[in-house]
Amino acid sequence: MSLIPKKGNVYVVDDDEAVRDSLQWLLEGKDYRVKCFDSAEAFLARLDTREVACLICDIRMDGMSGLELQDKLIEKRSPLPIVFITGHGDVPMAVTTMKKGAIDFIEKPFKEDELVSLVERMLERAREAFATQQEAASRDALLSRLTSREAQVLERIVAGRLNKQIADDLGISIKTVEAHRANIMEKLNANTVADLLKIALGATAKA
Repeated sequence: MSLIPKKGNVYVVDDDEAVRDSLQWLLEGKDYRVKCFDSAEAFLARLDTREVACLICDIRMDGMSGLELQDKLIEKRSPLPIVFITGHGDVPMAVTTMKKGAIDFIEKPFKEDELVSLVERMLERAREAFATQQEAASRDALLSRLTSREAQVLERIVAGRLNKQIADDLGISIKTVEAHRANIMEKLNANTVADLLKIALGATAKA
């Protein structure tokens, strides 16, 4: 096993120490980095949203339940993929978690290979979500470089307005519109109008 785990970060939140120890032993043996928490509150206090990670969480816990933790993460717009551990009789609650976006749930006692397969699925989704977030952050950083007037011009370019129409809309000359367009292209590192639209529409889609 390598000294630095290569497969990703797995958070385990369960108030049962035996379950935490079992999951940590299993997943570290498969080359994952595992961080365990005995409560949802402790997990939220230490959550690093910059990490590519997934969450394995018990539904029933003292204090904040797994369902309540899921609601908190939804409020934070966290893309963290979740799989819930459920006891016998918790299946209706587990179905509710899936309707809210959980990847899956597993019943105790769970099969090791089933859990490892779920973790890999979750981490793949986490990598995709992280990449999407990074792209959105890059677009936002580029767009923040525009002046308010340039942003107005860009909005109209995206809407398909011609330079003359943009000039009429904003009460400026066509030459000024052309100058703004050139500045926008430079600031957004766009070589073509198609590049410009991808950046602008990507930001719109995110919003």
